[in-house]
Amino acid sequence: MNFIEQIVEEDLKNGLNDSRIQTRFPPEPNGYLQIGHAKAICMDFGIAEKYNGVCNLRFDDTNPVKEDVEYVDAIKEDIHWLGFEWQNIFYASDYFGKLHALAVDFIKRGLAYVDEQSSEEIARQKGTPTTAGVESPFRNRPIEENISLFEKMSNGEIADGKMVLRAKIDMAHPNMHFRDPIMYRIITAHPHHKTGTQWKVYPMYDFAHGQSDYFEGVTHSICTLEFEVHRPLYDWYLDQFADGGYRPKQREFNRLNITYTMMSKRKLLQLVQENLVSGWDDPRMPTLCGLRRRGYTPESIRNFIDKIGYTKFEAMIDVSLLEASVREHLNATANRVSAVLNPVKLIITNYPENKFEKLTAENNPENADAGTHEIEFGREIYIERDDFMENPPKGYFRLAPDGEVRLKNAYIIKCTDFKKDENSEVAEIYCTYDQNTKSGMPEANRKVKGTLHWVAAHDAVDAEVQIYDRLFNVENPAEYDGDFRDLLNPESKKTLTNCKVEPYLKNAKPLDRFQFQRLGYFCVDSASTNEKLVFNRTVTLKDSWAKKK
Repeated sequence: MNFIEQIVEEDLKNGLNDSRIQTRFPPEPNGYLQIGHAKAICMDFGIAEKYNGVCNLRFDDTNPVKEDVEYVDAIKEDIHWLGFEWQNIFYASDYFGKLHALAVDFIKRGLAYVDEQSSEEIARQKGTPTTAGVESPFRNRPIEENISLFEKMSNGEIADGKMVLRAKIDMAHPNMHFRDPIMYRIITAHPHHKTGTQWKVYPMYDFAHGQSDYFEGVTHSICTLEFEVHRPLYDWYLDQFADGGYRPKQREFNRLNITYTMMSKRKLLQLVQENLVSGWDDPRMPTLCGLRRRGYTPESIRNFIDKIGYTKFEAMIDVSLLEASVREHLNATANRVSAVLNPVKLIITNYPENKFEKLTAENNPENADAGTHEIEFGREIYIERDDFMENPPKGYFRLAPDGEVRLKNAYIIKCTDFKKDENSEVAEIYCTYDQNTKSGMPEANRKVKGTLHWVAAHDAVDAEVQIYDRLFNVENPAEYDGDFRDLLNPESKKTLTNCKVEPYLKNAKPLDRFQFQRLGYFCVDSASTNEKLVFNRTVTLKDSWAKKK
């Protein structure tokens, strides 16, 4: 068990909240979910599943300036894709009436006041962790005046930024969050995606979050570690109005940080807005829609999160662990196919010109139930240009003059000659084949050191292939003090045209995943069509970055 599960089991044993389990996943709909959110999703929904509880989806939609229904829909899609189902959908905006009434009650009880200072003045007066803050000159204004001003704020009679409602707690408190935190601010210039222009004031996260948990009946409010310092304020707000034996309990775990990856939603938005990537679903992005488009599976992401676990300590996880997870899952599930990304023609001179024979290709040697499919062999085929070398070094086991290799699922061939073009590039390779070396033939087991993949020329299908790599070329771009855009990897995307794939892939659908033999795992791009097949490389067969390092 992880430590959160240990807490939950102890609470169940002690009968906390009538031994009821209810969690929530509370994203702010101001961007697309990224891999870090997947860790929180697995925790929130996983706890509810394991202990026969309820997990609700609640959108923390308290800032209309940044929020949009586009993000709401995308978040729902991503959660479903990961394999989870919520019991109910709630919105913080569902509670705007209750929260507003609670704020008025705070004012009437002398627990809140309207401050007319600017945000800069309020920040300066907060003090430091070692020095007390300075009380606002408006802190002790009469309750009736505070009620009147808050009413004007709520009616849209006060301009944005001119007033805020603050809790009256303690300007000398050692926890900076207690130094009269802002409860409400005025926003009139941006309609809310759900409530339109009904509200002119909106609650801050710290005031809305705990109360929303309470209104819904949440028993375990599970957050990431940066909210640990907010927990005393979460409890203080509840102390002011909650009654009875029920109380939500906030606990925190470490957030997910991955090497070569930017997790900041603000900076990811910047990449999108400045067209430094093609969108939120760019396959180089750490967003769930980007990972999905690249070919990652929900199982691989959940397995990755299970392996790294949950702790109380911040850590940097090597992205190679995520890559290994999808590699492991696709190795077990993806069908093997042939694709030649940089083709050169090879002509088998002793093979009949008009003969085409059907061969059998195994779909997945890791899965006996995956079956087989047919491929055709002919006199002319394509192989990878890198699989031929005119003057090979010692230990080179691919094709070379007078050398022999086996063609996967076919015959052993021997290179007899080759031809170059006007640029001194190899244009054609000439070989002979040994007709007794096909599977089931007398010399099928004759040993040769190299095996090449190939695609028959007569029925090859043209395709475009996107070779994706890590978006940043430093391990921790978040630590960089300068412009993070300077750290973008210029080699993170390469487009290969004139690639050749076997006809088995002609009817492949977007997001179908395959292993291109000897090359890696690839996924049909979401923009691929029957007229133009496009594949995205998900991951290489082996960790190529380990060699570089």
